[in-house]
Amino acid sequence: MNFSRIRSGVLLALLLTACRHPHASGPIRQEAYVWQRSWNPAVRAAMSQTSQGSGISGFVVLAAEVDLRGRAPRVVRIPLDGSLRGKPVGTALRVSTFPSRFGEEPGYVRMLQGLTREVAAEARTKGIALSEIQIDYDCPESKLDDYRDLLPKLRKAAAPVPLTFTALPSWMGQRRAFSRLIGAADGYVLQVHSLRAPADPGSEFHLIQPREARDWIEQAARFGRPFRVALPTYSYVAAFDPRGKLLGLSAEGPLLSWLAGVRLRTVRSDPADLAELVRGWTRERPGELAGILWYRLPVEGDRMNWSIPALRAVMAGRTPRGAVRSAVREPEPGLVEIGLVNDGEDEAATPASVSVGWSGEAFLAADGLAGYRATPKRNGLRLRGSGRLRPGERRTIAWMRFATRTEVHIEIQNP
Repeated sequence: MNFSRIRSGVLLALLLTACRHPHASGPIRQEAYVWQRSWNPAVRAAMSQTSQGSGISGFVVLAAEVDLRGRAPRVVRIPLDGSLRGKPVGTALRVSTFPSRFGEEPGYVRMLQGLTREVAAEARTKGIALSEIQIDYDCPESKLDDYRDLLPKLRKAAAPVPLTFTALPSWMGQRRAFSRLIGAADGYVLQVHSLRAPADPGSEFHLIQPREARDWIEQAARFGRPFRVALPTYSYVAAFDPRGKLLGLSAEGPLLSWLAGVRLRTVRSDPADLAELVRGWTRERPGELAGILWYRLPVEGDRMNWSIPALRAVMAGRTPRGAVRSAVREPEPGLVEIGLVNDGEDEAATPASVSVGWSGEAFLAADGLAGYRATPKRNGLRLRGSGRLRPGERRTIAWMRFATRTEVHIEIQNP
């Protein structure tokens, strides 16, 4: 037996074990951003609903937006709502790209320090115990050192509340500057979504690439500082001119009217991809990955966001599914309404075809609704159309009038 070879093999195995980055497993802390400017009943209801047994451990609410691109800074303050008392909550200060350097503009530094102190003081006055003040600054990669010099000043202004900031994966390419940057705050959030705009209407595009996200998490862990990762729940619409040039992006807010010839493409965050990431990090993840921050908390009335049931499913590592069924109402004798209801956790496509049948000769009239077209057939009706239903949503797609009360039966054909 060659004992020297055995000793060399054992030594190599020990070295490989020692060099392997320490990992963790088990449930991971999950929080959500609340990015609304108006604290209406729907926002309060969403926070209350997700505070109770949903797995969300805390919230980061938007407290101010600062635009530094003009001659003078423009600040929009969002007052902290009294309903935040008793909740685990932090605040975010959204700051646009700064054309200059903070090291050359002490007045801008004092303004941001004052804003940070103002938010911390408001929270104390309203009895809100902040877990953090988070700086979401669009910093160019060439100015990371300038940003690093700003953070200690804001950290002092926030004290004793911890100061954190958001970071982009591309910043890690400047290893020395990034290492100094993450050492200047109490923590950071790595944003791994919506990093590239679609190049043209036909190109493949995703809000997040799971493989890239996993690689970036492993890369960030090598810097040895705890961090969280921001993951998307939202969708947006990209608009292109007839030549394929990107005109702009739109998400929540008023519906936009586009000129004729503009091509629209909806880009969605895929719940299946995100559930896969959660499952993987629950099994094994770098020890430095301290949590997930979902952008953003679903609120009733959102058009371009997941529902709360979908978010709950993904947070548990499950892919949410839609479940569309038919529903019949008889508002009055002889009047029948055909509806579709989504009983699932996720948004779902409506059936491409719905067949309605009955017995007898009492049929008088019918029409399709909500984008469905009605075609008569013998003792029946065929409805053709398309659409999408959010979880819990009901939509009436046809009505029928009979001379007497008539029982109908329905068959749906899924797309």
